[in-house]
Order: sequence, then C-alpha cells, then structure tokens
Amino acid sequence: MRRPNPALWLWYQYGGRLPARYRDWVLHDATCRGWLARALLRTFVVLAPIFVVLLVLLGLVGGNWPVALGSVLLGVLVSLRFAVTNAMESVDARLVRYGFPPGHATATRRAKDAAKHADEAERYRRKWGRST
Repeated sequence: MRRPNPALWLWYQYGGRLPARYRDWVLHDATCRGWLARALLRTFVVLAPIFVVLLVLLGLVGGNWPVALGSVLLGVLVSLRFAVTNAMESVDARLVRYGFPPGHATATRRAKDAAKHADEAERYRRKWGRST
C-alpha cells in the first residue's frame, strides 16, 4: 500500500482526488480502526485556516481577544460536531469516487467489528450463561 506524500495528502484532505495507485490507501483510510479520528482531522485541517483568519479579524476589529478566542473555539466545536454527525456518509461518499460501491466503508467496518463482537458475546455467554 502506497501512502501519499504530504502535498498529495493535503490535496486529499481538501477534497482532491488521488491517483489510482493510492486506491488501497484510501480504502485503508476509510476503514481502519482510527477512521473517525482521521475524518475529524480532515475537517480540522480544512477549517483551520478559516478559523485563524476569523480569530485575527475578530481580535483586531473587536479588540477583545478572549471573546474572539471563545467565538472561534465555539465554531471549532460546532464544526467537529457536524463532522462526527456526517462522518459515515462523508467517508462512504469519498470511497465512491474511487470506484467502491456506495456504503462500502461502513459495511467493511461492520464486518470487522462483527467478528470482535462475536468473540465478546461468546465470552459473555460462557461467563454468565445467557445469550446477548
């Protein structure tokens, strides 16, 4: 699996399409254990320049840096909330652009989790004598 260089990675974060040779890495990015953290990082990377400009403008124009910082922090939190809410759909849509069927990332993650949860359910059943 080839990883994109920093310039291509940044292009990918801003919604650009990577060359076909990175298709396996894009699938890994969408289905690995830290996929949600990667989706949140993507949102933060895209919005960070906007938040910095807003902080400077609010601080200079308003002159009240604590209020400007609080306003921008609230914007960051709201943006991250929207990112979490739409993460599955966003990642699935990203994979569709690389030729994967709709919902492929979610189905792949669920299949990986099913085996783990089956083991946990079996341990629970053995210990407590009930099925989950």
